[in-house]
Amino acid sequence: MTRVLLALLLIVSAASAQAAVRIKDIADIKGLRENQIVGYGLVIGLNGTGDTLRNAPFTEQSLQSMLENMGINVRNETSSTNNQSRPTTLRTRNVAAVMVTADLLPSIGPGERMDVTVSSLGDATSLLGGTLVMTSLRAADGAVYAVAQGAVTVAGYSVGGQAQNVSQGTPTAGRIPNGALVEREVQGNLHEMEFLVLELKNPDFVTATRILDAVNRYAGGRYRAQIAFERDYRTIVLSKPRYVGPVRFLAEIGELTVEPDTPARVVINERTGTVVIGRDVRISTVAVTHGNLTVRVTELPVVSQPAPFSQGQTVVVPQTVVEANEAGSQVAILSGVDLQRLVRGLNQIGLKPSGIIAILQAIKTAGALQAEVIVQ
Repeated sequence: MTRVLLALLLIVSAASAQAAVRIKDIADIKGLRENQIVGYGLVIGLNGTGDTLRNAPFTEQSLQSMLENMGINVRNETSSTNNQSRPTTLRTRNVAAVMVTADLLPSIGPGERMDVTVSSLGDATSLLGGTLVMTSLRAADGAVYAVAQGAVTVAGYSVGGQAQNVSQGTPTAGRIPNGALVEREVQGNLHEMEFLVLELKNPDFVTATRILDAVNRYAGGRYRAQIAFERDYRTIVLSKPRYVGPVRFLAEIGELTVEPDTPARVVINERTGTVVIGRDVRISTVAVTHGNLTVRVTELPVVSQPAPFSQGQTVVVPQTVVEANEAGSQVAILSGVDLQRLVRGLNQIGLKPSGIIAILQAIKTAGALQAEVIVQ
C-alpha cells in the first residue's frame, strides 16, 4: 500500500513538473465572482418523515403562515374568556423546514435557472419524495435574486425497525437541479472597468512574474504594447486595448499557458495516513532507521475448582502472557536531490504510512527537511 501511494505521488509530481496550465485556471478576474444566496422554506409531501411540530415550533408557525396567506383559516378556535382566536394544533409529519442555498454565478441573468441545495432544519428523518414550496433566495444585501421550487433529489436513505437501522449518505439534505429561477442580475459590467485585474488563486511571487512575462510577450506581438504590470504577488493589472472587446481580450489572455510555482510543502493527515510530498521538497543527507516494536499482552485466566464435598471455593487465578517482538530494520540514506530519490529512499525502508509520517516529522525536527510541514 505504501509503495503504491508513493508511486502515485511520484507520477503526479513528475507529470506536473513538465506541464503548463492556462492562466484562466490559476487566476480569477476581480469583480467577476460568485455570490452566495440563501432562503428559508418548507418541503412538503414527505411520507411521515418530516418535522415533529411539537419539537420544531418554527415549522408549525411557517405552515400556519403559509396556509393563511393562501386564504385558509387555521385560527378557528375562540377562547371563552377574551373572544380571541387561538391557532389550531397541527399534527402533520409531512412537512419539514429547510434552508435553501445556492451560488449565483456572475454571468447568469434574469430568467436563467441554476441548482440549489436543500438542507433540513428540524428533526425530519428524510427529505426523500418531498417538494420545495416557492422560496425566495436573498443575498447579503437583503435583495431577492432568485426563487426556488421543485422536487428534492436525495441521494441517501435511512430505513430500519426497532432493532436495527440501515442508513447511507445523508437523507436530510438534497439538491434540486435547475430548481431556482434567477430574478435579478448581479451588478457589474466588464465594459465599465477601466482596468482588468487578475487575482491568483494561490498567490506566489514566481507565478505572478511568469504570468506577467507571458502576457507582455503575447501583447508585444499581438498589440505592439506592454499591457500588464504587477501590483503585488497576488494581483496583476491589465490595460485593455481600446479597439478590443473585453470578452475577446480575456479569452486570449486566459488561454496563455504558464508553469505555476508551488512552495516546498509536505502535507500529513495522521487520521487517514495520507502523505502528500511537493515537487520541490528537498532533504539534506541523513541516515534513517525505523524499528517496529510489537508488544502483545494476553490474559489467560485459570479457574481453580475445589474437591467435591470440600469447604473450598471456586476462584479465578489470573495468568498473563506478555510477548515482545521487535522486527529487524534497515538503515537507509536519504539524500533529497529531487522527489524521485526521496521516494526511492523511503521505499527502501518499506514502511507503512504511519512510519513515513513519523520519519518525516523526525527529519523536520533534525533540520534536514527543507520544506514546510502541514499536519492536518
